[in-house]
Amino acid sequence: MTTTLTFPVLLRLIDERSSAFRAAVASAPSLDVQVPTCPEWTLFDLAQHIGEGRRAWAATVAAGPAPAKSVPEGAPAAPREREAMPAWLAASTQELLDALREAGPDRGCWTWWGASQSPQTCGAVARHQLQQMAVHTYDAQVTVGAPEPLPDEVALDGVEEFLFTCVATTSAWPHKPTAFDFHATEGHSWRLTVDGDGARSTRISVPGTTPVAAADEGPNAAGVSVRGTASELVLYVYDRIPADSLQIEGEAGLFDLLRAWDPEE
Repeated sequence: MTTTLTFPVLLRLIDERSSAFRAAVASAPSLDVQVPTCPEWTLFDLAQHIGEGRRAWAATVAAGPAPAKSVPEGAPAAPREREAMPAWLAASTQELLDALREAGPDRGCWTWWGASQSPQTCGAVARHQLQQMAVHTYDAQVTVGAPEPLPDEVALDGVEEFLFTCVATTSAWPHKPTAFDFHATEGHSWRLTVDGDGARSTRISVPGTTPVAAADEGPNAAGVSVRGTASELVLYVYDRIPADSLQIEGEAGLFDLLRAWDPEE
């Protein structure tokens, strides 16, 4: 299933979220402040992760289906001075955007999500990069005391992107088969089904109904459902806000099993 956002829109939103991230960094009193939502990191660590990560993905996109690339040798290191950090971050994002524009959405690209429902293409990379920038922008905003919800179009695509890319697997679910429903108050819903064949998601036409897929492909009723704004759903699945920030119905403990599940084991 493809994103509801076109490739040019994805690139525009990456640029916009990058700008918002830089604005948060520029407003911080110091790069040494701790990031509450990533407690092992300072703001410098977060900014370094963003900048180096975008440069590494730019190199990966440029390499096509070849093995992943690291940050190119000779790339400028993240500056320790807060005043210099925004320009370094902007250059990092521009490298990624230039590489994506040059490649186009349909070109094959190495990704770590080979067993997922997302294709191994530059378009899928752009989609995931948007969510990385969006969630980490929230991290930076929390750090400076000015958190903002994710923009609606980013968040609505973000719920599905997370389910299709980060959760989907062909590894067997080690517990009783069940399903998780995610309902965004903006009117979009998804179902994640987990069983012996792994984990797969689909869109739900109307909250409370079976998925668009055939009914015999998974449980007829979800074991648990979670409802909130699309922004809240994205921040919840990325462990940025607690469960009590949303409306949960059913066996809430199933989410603990899902979070503890390591399909690679």
